[in-house]
Amino acid sequence: MLSKNQIKYINSLKIKKFRQEHGIFIAEGEKCAEELLNSNIEVTAVYALTDWLNENLNLLESKKIQYTETDEAGLAKISDLTTPNKVLALARIPKPEFTAKLYEKYILALDNIKDPGNMGTIIRTADWFGIRQIVCSPGCVDAYNPKVVQSTMGSIARVNIHYLELIKFIKQKPEGTPVYGALLHGENLNETVFGTKGILIIGSESHGISHDVLPLVTDAVHIPSFSHNEAFTNAESLNASIANAIICYELSKQLFEKKS
Repeated sequence: MLSKNQIKYINSLKIKKFRQEHGIFIAEGEKCAEELLNSNIEVTAVYALTDWLNENLNLLESKKIQYTETDEAGLAKISDLTTPNKVLALARIPKPEFTAKLYEKYILALDNIKDPGNMGTIIRTADWFGIRQIVCSPGCVDAYNPKVVQSTMGSIARVNIHYLELIKFIKQKPEGTPVYGALLHGENLNETVFGTKGILIIGSESHGISHDVLPLVTDAVHIPSFSHNEAFTNAESLNASIANAIICYELSKQLFEKKS
């Protein structure tokens, strides 16, 4: 069963300061825990109900992962969910190296994304469309916030997250690398021809792409509404994660067609 010290330690990891201090993050739920256990990320401990442990004991022991059996009441004391799941895992925060070689493929750049749900959905979408590198500005929400990790549904295990100054990161790109920006007054997405590599910037939910980053955009992209009814064209903008998903779909479709 869980000790008081374990409960205190796990709950402290819900706060960014302590996640950074210990280099550990929380992942809740069967899907997130199993994705992490089958990834290269180091899982340091697992707290789970008896039935989940019985089903996954061989994997835990083969990886020599420390585990603690608990009950629903115990999980409730450490869970960040309204209804705790069967398992909570602790894992080491990855520190992927950002090298010049990464510019050879598409990189998603997030400019001050604040909402944990949006961040998690963006990471999950990037994973779905095969984008493995995400650069976050320092003003973005922490990608290892429990709410972000939960909403990635395990994709956090397959996407590399880098926190860098966006201006410096963009200026260091190889010459000729396009920088696409999701903007209200850009080229129609359906008429945009994406290259085989580039940077895609998604701006914040409230303010879009920052004024100091905006001049670095070489190719502004606009998602048309195709609405035939004036009454339904008054939305100011799309949600950041939705805009990201639509652009990533078109981008990945074009890349696939180029390979075919």
